[in-house]
Amino acid sequence: MNNGAVQKVYGQKPKVRNKLSMKRLFYSEKWAPYFFVSPFVLAFLIFFLYPTASTINMSFHEVLGLNSSKFIGLDNYRRMFNEHFINALQTNTIYTILSLLILIPIPVIFAVLLNSKLVKGKTLFKSVIFIPALTSVIVAGVSFRLMFGEADTALINSFIAKLGISPQNWILNYGTGMMLMVILNTWRVAGINMIYYLAGLQSIPEELYESAEMDGANVFRKFYWITLPLLKPIIIYTLTIGIFEGYRMFGESYVFWNEGMPGDIGLTIVRLIYQQAFQRNDMGMGSAIGITLLLIVLTVNLVQLKLFGLFNKE
Repeated sequence: MNNGAVQKVYGQKPKVRNKLSMKRLFYSEKWAPYFFVSPFVLAFLIFFLYPTASTINMSFHEVLGLNSSKFIGLDNYRRMFNEHFINALQTNTIYTILSLLILIPIPVIFAVLLNSKLVKGKTLFKSVIFIPALTSVIVAGVSFRLMFGEADTALINSFIAKLGISPQNWILNYGTGMMLMVILNTWRVAGINMIYYLAGLQSIPEELYESAEMDGANVFRKFYWITLPLLKPIIIYTLTIGIFEGYRMFGESYVFWNEGMPGDIGLTIVRLIYQQAFQRNDMGMGSAIGITLLLIVLTVNLVQLKLFGLFNKE
């Protein structure tokens, strides 16, 4: 830069010089990346890290008021391990396992069929299967509760009555209550998983299937040796999300048992947190349950990722 250019730049007013400095800063290879990631870092610090740290700290205290608490050590964790927590953990575990047994194979089958040339009207079928995902869990749950009502005139009871089966009180039995929650979750989530798998299938090169056909592979062999291995990353993703969603489930329980849960039917860990923290104003106990839930989900997901070989070096 010659002397005239230097004089021209530095002879400008302070506001102009500041704008030029900021422009150089934003275009700098050293500092520009930090400006781009700063909103995400701030959001992580404010909305995740700080609440998590506060919850951990609160779990060791007895909260007496808005600005008053007393340190009690591990007392909240000792009180947490009672019959209600064990029942809630059992319900979440069974619910998660049943949901995964349905929400992984069934959407894969739907995606394979919609990706093949056998099915006509693919757009219609995609819409019909995916539209429930846009429905609120509360709205869908109310509809399901009306269909599976205990009255003889409820939709499902009137249907099974024609088959000679006596009407059922669906939400007052642990097995049927669990079935209702799993059916509701499957109806809402199957379409989302199907879209994931369908996107994965469409990224598989057609040449692989053609080569397998030349070697004499049938439909089932192509599915087992080509489709499933190449869908493994998406299956692991849906499995991880399914475990997380299964243990944090709240809405499916609340819509069926919004007033009371006799015998802890439908009681989940998040529902137990809600009871302790907001209905009984025991924020310390609720925080302890929340941190325990975080550790459970983290442990289960790390174990399943290890079992699927994600951490193994290839």
